[in-house]
Amino acid sequence: MHEFVERNKKKSLLEHMRIFPAVAILGPRQCGKSTLIRMISENLPNFLYLDLQNRIDRARLQEPEFFFQSNDENIICLDEVQEIPEIFPVLRSEIDRNRRKGRFILLGSASSELIQKNSESLAGRIAFLELTPFLFDELKSLPATTLQDYWFRGGYPDSFLADSDKASVLWRENFIRTYVERDIPQFGFNIQSRQLQRMLMMTAHNNAQLFNASKLAEALGVTHPTVKKYLDIFEQTFILRSLQPFEKNTKKRLIKSPKVFVRDSGILHQLLNIPDFNALLGHPVFGSSWEGMVVENVCSSVTGAQCSFYRSAGGDELDLIIEKSGKTVAIECKASPAPQLTKGFWRSIEFVNPDYCFIAAPVAAPYNIQENVEVCNLADLIEKVRNILSRDQ
Repeated sequence: MHEFVERNKKKSLLEHMRIFPAVAILGPRQCGKSTLIRMISENLPNFLYLDLQNRIDRARLQEPEFFFQSNDENIICLDEVQEIPEIFPVLRSEIDRNRRKGRFILLGSASSELIQKNSESLAGRIAFLELTPFLFDELKSLPATTLQDYWFRGGYPDSFLADSDKASVLWRENFIRTYVERDIPQFGFNIQSRQLQRMLMMTAHNNAQLFNASKLAEALGVTHPTVKKYLDIFEQTFILRSLQPFEKNTKKRLIKSPKVFVRDSGILHQLLNIPDFNALLGHPVFGSSWEGMVVENVCSSVTGAQCSFYRSAGGDELDLIIEKSGKTVAIECKASPAPQLTKGFWRSIEFVNPDYCFIAAPVAAPYNIQENVEVCNLADLIEKVRNILSRDQ
């Protein structure tokens, strides 16, 4: 029996259900969408759950208009809604007939762009929320949680909560195989699983690096547009994240290519066959693994913000810049309890001129280097950034 983990998105979900007729919760498979719904359904009257991968549940929607109208007073949850994209035009008509708030909850394992690509728009009728695997600050209720375990295993519930590192590794190995061999084809993409696996492994080896489509295309024996198509698929199914470069009205030359991350650190380590945390400590990906985990946790913890990175043509850089409501927060990631800052870092700070700057490092307690430049650990960083961006909202 897995421990109960309170999800940050629970409050947002309930708020959106009071405003919109339909709310979609999107995120990768096995990230906890169905578990979240089961938790909130205990306090929801007339709740009806249909798993659209289940043959019996799917058969109940053979006449969807009749089914919805027969369950007019129920809250209907449709899980894995991307399985039947033809349901969207029916949902639009049904919502227009009865616009009761919180009537539909849709769960999907693909982005809103991918789900709606072949469906009728539900604009104005639906709100989209993204649920990620566990974020580090969601695990504070578990007394045995350590940063080391979270960093190595990642945030997928079955991986993080596994009885041992070995069990976690086995789960992640199976997850990657199933994702490439079964899930991608189910989304309608006819691509060889071996090719996708190679692309993922190469991206893992270049985690947190500038995306070089030409280099990847040459190594894979495919075209430049094909590599970009693969990247788009991985992004829309929540496995990879592209971080766009910071832009500022200036004549200074800035890097134009995005940086690409494997979103979950556990999946990253599995792609690179890293068996335990000690092996990670000596692996070339150690620093970029820390950076990716910080970027994923921060970007997934703030809503309505513009996230980017800064790198000049001369190599000066800042790992993450967050802009919202006129405020700018800069974050530099250092996988060391005694982080050393370069001259390039200070030049970057002078150019970007953020309101706040944090050095994300595995330290026990935060401390200041100078005014508005603070070293802090991951948990403190998430809380501080949230507080800064929510002020005066």
